[in-house]
Amino acid sequence: MSLSQRALTAAATVSVLALSVTGCSDGSSADGSASAAGGTAKVRFGYISDYNGASLLAIADQQGLWKKEGLSPQYSVFTNGPLQIQALGGGSLDFGYIGPGAMWLPATGKAKVVAVNTLAYADRVIAQPGIKTIQDLKGKKVGVPAGTSGEMVLNLALQKAGMKPEDITKVPMDPATVVSAFVSGQIDGAGLWYPLIDSIKAKKPGLNEVGSTKDFSDKAFPTAFVSGTKTDKGLTTKVVKVLQQANDYRAAHPEEAIDAAAKLLKVDRAKVAADAANVKTMTTADLVAKTGDGTVASWLDGLGEFFVSTGQLKTVPKSDTYYEGDLYTKAYAK
Repeated sequence: MSLSQRALTAAATVSVLALSVTGCSDGSSADGSASAAGGTAKVRFGYISDYNGASLLAIADQQGLWKKEGLSPQYSVFTNGPLQIQALGGGSLDFGYIGPGAMWLPATGKAKVVAVNTLAYADRVIAQPGIKTIQDLKGKKVGVPAGTSGEMVLNLALQKAGMKPEDITKVPMDPATVVSAFVSGQIDGAGLWYPLIDSIKAKKPGLNEVGSTKDFSDKAFPTAFVSGTKTDKGLTTKVVKVLQQANDYRAAHPEEAIDAAAKLLKVDRAKVAADAANVKTMTTADLVAKTGDGTVASWLDGLGEFFVSTGQLKTVPKSDTYYEGDLYTKAYAK
């Protein structure tokens, strides 16, 4: 069993803890079920506490988009994508958000990608002061949330440097533990993402960034919203329409989108703005066009090839086996 697979299995034991931190919009039920009540359908939605994960949900709340589609959401905060995939499989979530590093899970049939969100370039390999290159991490301890974009950027950086995972001591940790372990000096490096890296920089201003997704201009790193494999198609279509409308508002009103995300996340606006600077947003029309001309498929295939190289996938599956491109396109046309 691979490291990422072991981490996903372990996630089952902690997913309940992640689900305990919830924020419910008006009218959501205690159990969060997706059953109709009072003319609205309950939707259990997971997200990560960053701009990518929260901005569309915040806009949907602010603009009344859920109510427009007859939906009432209940939000649950997670620390990473694999935990949400686990919750989807266990039936405690209907939809969630993942970064590019977790895209291998839908590709293995554990979830469906229902909407591409953004292209993200927030992932870094960081090292303690004095460690200036990825090669300098050879033989040293590197913390990483396994199966996430933090592990993805670490593996990419190692490959670019001609190194192997065995050249370092990879230590799987949850994101919060990576932060505390790096600050306390228990690990020499980490594969992680902004805005968490900003939290580390506040206490370790001399850290070095020795790897970045920005170093790979030939690759795309899409973030996405996902559903369970058996989620009702009618409900999915309504949710996708909400996400599409919120996406177009975000594209047209970037400053207001940052305001909305900061309010939902209850963090300083400047931190959200810095996080948003690592994101490329696209209009829904652009995403529909890129779905139709095969661009989205090429993004997913590129990630699939990388995950084959890391052993997380055996082969590259066809993107239409896990990306609901037709549903996304039809939802926009209605």
